[in-house]
Amino acid sequence: MSQRHQPSPEEIAAFHAAVADAQPLKTTERVMHERAKPSPRPLQRELDEAAVAAESLHGPLGIDDLLLIGEVDAFLRPGLPRSVLRDLRRGRWTIRNHIDLHGLNRHEAHEEVTRFLAESVREGKRCVRIVHGRGHGSPGREGVLRLFVKSWLSRSNDVLAFCHPPLNDGGEGALWILLRSPGRTRV
Repeated sequence: MSQRHQPSPEEIAAFHAAVADAQPLKTTERVMHERAKPSPRPLQRELDEAAVAAESLHGPLGIDDLLLIGEVDAFLRPGLPRSVLRDLRRGRWTIRNHIDLHGLNRHEAHEEVTRFLAESVREGKRCVRIVHGRGHGSPGREGVLRLFVKSWLSRSNDVLAFCHPPLNDGGEGALWILLRSPGRTRV
């Protein structure tokens, strides 16, 4: 254990000589600023709105909802301006990622779509294309994946909007999808 150094009388005299001309600082009146109080937030309303949004996004879809989704050619997340869908339809977003589901059954397709969306959001790819096909190779020539993909997309928190592209980019056999920004979790 080290002992504390005791200054010698010479060191004390040298210190006093060094500070002999020092003058105390003048005291000034200090201004104390009060922090502005934050404006009140309606926390319960925000919680209620978040619960409603979560239920609408993750709640089970009825058969009527599935049929309606299958019939529509576009989807826009509630609360977003219609200009978002308009810009998507007009091709103002550049397609940054692409997946083709031809040859997959609905279970394989669901896994691929889930992986594809998560990867695209993580990599910051805002606009993507999914080719699900028109169903001409399916029994009864019915586009089963088309209905399922729209259902999956409409229930995903990552999807802000989707629409069918023009014929030269897949038409009724594909979808253009606008995804949320990677850092955003709220709609």
